[in-house]
Amino acid sequence: MGWWDPQLTIQWRVPNVVSPIYIILWWFSMRHAIFFLLMLLSVSLGVSGQGIGVEGRKTEYATISKIVIEGNKVTRRSVVLREITIHEGEQILIDSISVLTEQNKLRLFNMQLFNEVDQHIERNGNDITWFIAVKERWYIIPSVILQLADRNFNTWWVNQNHDLRRVSGGLTITNKNFRGNLESLAITAQAGYTQKLGIAYMRPYVNNGQTRGLGFSAGYAQSRQTYYATDSDKLVFAGTYSGPVVLRQAEAGVSYLYRPAYASKHIFQLNYKEYKVSDTILKLNPDYYANNSRSAKFVELFYRFEYNRVDNWNYSLKGFKLVAQAVARQGFEGIKFQSYANVEAGMFNSLGSRWYTAAIFRGKLMYPMNQPYYFRGGLGTQTDYVRGYEYHVTDGYSYGLIRLDLKRELFNNTYSLPVKYFTAIPIRIYPKIFADAGYIDNPAPGNSFLSNRLLYSIGAGVDVVTLYDVKIRIEFARNHLGQNGLYLHFNSE
Repeated sequence: MGWWDPQLTIQWRVPNVVSPIYIILWWFSMRHAIFFLLMLLSVSLGVSGQGIGVEGRKTEYATISKIVIEGNKVTRRSVVLREITIHEGEQILIDSISVLTEQNKLRLFNMQLFNEVDQHIERNGNDITWFIAVKERWYIIPSVILQLADRNFNTWWVNQNHDLRRVSGGLTITNKNFRGNLESLAITAQAGYTQKLGIAYMRPYVNNGQTRGLGFSAGYAQSRQTYYATDSDKLVFAGTYSGPVVLRQAEAGVSYLYRPAYASKHIFQLNYKEYKVSDTILKLNPDYYANNSRSAKFVELFYRFEYNRVDNWNYSLKGFKLVAQAVARQGFEGIKFQSYANVEAGMFNSLGSRWYTAAIFRGKLMYPMNQPYYFRGGLGTQTDYVRGYEYHVTDGYSYGLIRLDLKRELFNNTYSLPVKYFTAIPIRIYPKIFADAGYIDNPAPGNSFLSNRLLYSIGAGVDVVTLYDVKIRIEFARNHLGQNGLYLHFNSE
């Protein structure tokens, strides 16, 4: 409900009957319980069989005497060594070299620092020299901002008649590898529908063990138009494109990162935020903030946990990932106390012959209830929507959704260019079919016709993934209302 993409909230209550959301939750939890049991069993079997050769073949080991990293003109050697699974002086199975090579290639690509990663070894008896050659990306990236005021491209194109006055334009200058330490520094200036200034900095490693990081962010934004209510599952806007400012937002915060292992990450943030709306918004919706207030001032404690066991964090085809967030807010004006939690879990599998499946679950709970309009939330915003319902926004207090995909890799090629930092342009294309289901619980639905009922859709589409992790999704979906639509998105699922 603003430029800064604050976390949308939802409240929790115990329903009198078993609703479809709990059926979805139960199905997903049982599926993953079986998955974890099988994973533990496989680990147990792997340990018990350690050292047993195939068909009696003698197990052969070698020692990694040296790791040579080439092409890292900016990135520090210690940053690369932090990500890979091999270490100098370590003994490895000769038969595991191909597996380790592929594993470390994926890990280095997931750093989003390199366009190419090549590896080879040189063996001298039982000693191995492991060579890693990388081609670095262009780290200082001036990104042109073309941001829509609306939730997605289709809403802007159809409902708002692709009005260019609803577009924000600006520039973000980002250094994704500041000083070669994987630090990120971004400065943003934006004009148009929403005017914005912001700065963000994060250094992921501040200790010798490379497990702890620190960062900060600050920003200010204003807009002459914003939405103030939801009517029949549609957002209602107020203000004019050239009139007075109706919404102002300012915030600042500090971050602490703890990454004890490759796959897991903990992020803590302490933020202070101030939001303010005009009398026009307050007259149209006195419940926009609490107590008929024009302002909301609060401290926010934010925690995020990431577990990453996928092949590619940006566009996953194999593995499992989990993202869980918890937020507690204490208000001084316009909001009292609020807490909420949300979770995203994804399981990605390869069926062979370039066929893949994906199952993604998202859910959110909030406590206590009776929050002002700005701090509520529901389905239809950001990535939390059932595909096929892009034109709808549904308020509520708890929800869950699941997305199921079956896709095939149709095209995967990399084109070489004689241009620095653009030496290789990868293009991957994945046609797919999909099915979604979701449910949102709202004890006071008003004139909403999507609350408190199972939402579902089926469809087909194509995903395109290319340079610098750009993703394009073109999807045709049919929802339970019988509505058909062709939708365009510029992010992953």
